[in-house]
Amino acid sequence: MSRLWDRGQSVDERIVAFTVGRDPELDRRLVACDALASAAHATMLESIGVLGEDELSGLLRELAAAARDAREGRFEITVEDEDGHTALENRLTRRLGDAGRRIHTGRSRNDQVIAAVRVWTREILVDQLEALLTLVGRLLDLAEEHRETSLPGYTHTRQAMPSTLGFLFAAYAENLLDDVPWLETAFRHADRSPLGSASGYGVALPLDRPLVQRLLGFAALQHNTLAVQNDRGKTEYLVLGAALAPAVDLGRLASDLIFFSTEELGCIKLDERVTTGSSIMPQKRNPDVLELTRANSAVLHSCLERVLLVAAKLPSSYHRDYQLTKAPLLQGLRLVRSMSRVMELTVSGLSVDAERARAGVLPEAYATHRALELVRQGVAFREAYRAVGQGGGADTALETDPRALYAVEGSAGRLELERARERVAALRGRSEEARGALMARLTALESGGTA
Repeated sequence: MSRLWDRGQSVDERIVAFTVGRDPELDRRLVACDALASAAHATMLESIGVLGEDELSGLLRELAAAARDAREGRFEITVEDEDGHTALENRLTRRLGDAGRRIHTGRSRNDQVIAAVRVWTREILVDQLEALLTLVGRLLDLAEEHRETSLPGYTHTRQAMPSTLGFLFAAYAENLLDDVPWLETAFRHADRSPLGSASGYGVALPLDRPLVQRLLGFAALQHNTLAVQNDRGKTEYLVLGAALAPAVDLGRLASDLIFFSTEELGCIKLDERVTTGSSIMPQKRNPDVLELTRANSAVLHSCLERVLLVAAKLPSSYHRDYQLTKAPLLQGLRLVRSMSRVMELTVSGLSVDAERARAGVLPEAYATHRALELVRQGVAFREAYRAVGQGGGADTALETDPRALYAVEGSAGRLELERARERVAALRGRSEEARGALMARLTALESGGTA
């Protein structure tokens, strides 16, 4: 079968191989979403008289089959196909003849790929949101369980003040909850229909763009057709930027778990199921999963940088440069989803040595509290600070439970975990609503319906 742009000219195969790049490999992940968008486009074409009723029925049936094959890893894309869009159209043409040749009416590969990427992006952002909320739930459980488990608090990797393990877990739960609005904003940006914009200038056909929007469940129509193309790269870096927020927090959490699980501290022990060994040292239980989580937060940052560098300062409308924004988007979003899932698995199997954690709090960690106790006795803070710094106040009696030493809202003594749990419940409700809407359209397609 021919390529979609083939006019009968001969093109050097070395040029073809270079320009095709990784599209056959990458597009296998997008074919099911492309089939879904194509089903909506075909339904619209039938509504304006471009396709007959029987042609539409055949197309919906074959698109559903293509989506199933793609999700089960059976859809093949070759270098000769060039990309998933061509492979899909060639398959439809082989099986349906003219109906397959008509489906691209009023459509360019430009708006076709944007639609497929946005459908895929919505789906994986919901996956990521659900994975994040599951992890937050685990962290809140640990925070509740270890409210009273003493732990040194560090700055500059030096002991600073007494704290609790529950306080640490609650902090990361809140950090990750604060990342959710970033993901929701990215979802809203991707949740706009691009179809009907063609190559950026629309087409001389009465396409019903709002119908396609409704069929695909997009919240809005991206109105200006040139703006659709100008959005290439922008959507990708907004989405990756949103994904980078939890990735950074996951990397930090990984570093803390590595630190507190060292043999020297031993406050935390990792489940053997999430550790690996050494090829020469039989005693080793290495935290590779945490080290790779930490490193992959940097990899995700590089995905964002690649998109920014490719898309920056391009003129309006489509340029082939945008082909190179697909790989970092797919890699980055799949990566942060995996990071969230393995971190949830890791924290679920943690065990804690409360005695070692308590014993690890050095007397010096209470220095600030000793200074404040002198303040309560009427000493000016700066004088109290200097006195304790020079060894004074050592005989000041202090409560040894770190929670009793803190009165500030949000500190170890006032975690107020129920507030965080209420946020999780509200966010999970929105996530489940979005998941239900997406799955309903996929199910309709795969059963041969019109989404």
